[in-house]
Amino acid sequence: MTLFWAKGYHATSLKDLEAALNMKPGSIYAAFHSKEALFRATLDRYAGRMTAEMQAMIQSSPSPLAALQRHLEGLSELTPCSRPSTACMLVKSLLEVPQDGDLRSFITAHLDRVEQVIGAALRAAQAKGELPPSVDTARLARRVQTYIFGLKVQAQRETDPQRMHDLCQDLAAEIGRLPQSSSTEGSQSETAGT
Repeated sequence: MTLFWAKGYHATSLKDLEAALNMKPGSIYAAFHSKEALFRATLDRYAGRMTAEMQAMIQSSPSPLAALQRHLEGLSELTPCSRPSTACMLVKSLLEVPQDGDLRSFITAHLDRVEQVIGAALRAAQAKGELPPSVDTARLARRVQTYIFGLKVQAQRETDPQRMHDLCQDLAAEIGRLPQSSSTEGSQSETAGT
């Protein structure tokens, strides 16, 4: 996973895989059948970890909205040296593979699952009264996912930790303002209707 994350699917050679796995080519193909199958297994592991961590954070919090805010704030701790790349492995892979094909569909399915986890958290926030019923949780989930992946890319280029911290705080604060802005919009439309 680390090797594919750092180098990308196409740039990772069989020699790289032999060294990382300490296996001969025949053993690699016997175990995984192909380079693509091994790559898919690493994406499964990466995406599984990411969604499990996010779900655990949301489930352990009395406030799903606050959990999403904490997740955004936590991205300020990303540093390029702490992993092969701060950028999401799924996003990096999506940018590398051709527009059509099974591998792209496989990657987008993982991205869809991340969006579904966020959407479930937002629906839970709605059920708890943290968000009004009028909020389109599917649309908001896409926005929050864009914030998360964008922050991971930004962490790759940002050299000033304070600027990164400020950006994460700003986006988390925006999520925190959603209930107030939604209720304000609702009261304005009610006033306009009277």
